[in-house]
Amino acid sequence: VLVFDEVDANVGGETAHAVGEKMSRIAAQRQVLCITHLAPVAVWASHHYLVTKQTRSGRTISEIHRLDERERVTEVARMLGGQSDAARNHAEALLQRQRLSRAQGT
Repeated sequence: VLVFDEVDANVGGETAHAVGEKMSRIAAQRQVLCITHLAPVAVWASHHYLVTKQTRSGRTISEIHRLDERERVTEVARMLGGQSDAARNHAEALLQRQRLSRAQGT
């Protein structure tokens, strides 16, 4: 098991895409857990989870939820900056790019 906690800090643009793709290749041979705030990295995951924290009665509670495809588009759009049509279209484009790349074996 390899755990990457914000390995993508100070990374952006095409480098972020390359980091996500490389981690996807590593995951073909190993189990990988990646904590990221970058959409171009997150789209390469085979499973996408949302972790939230709330304070209840003075205690911090963490929850984890596996996202379905619709929720994943919403979360990737949020990571890109919001729920505008532009952000949702960009999220869908990133996910489609990842699917096409995987299908081509790259």
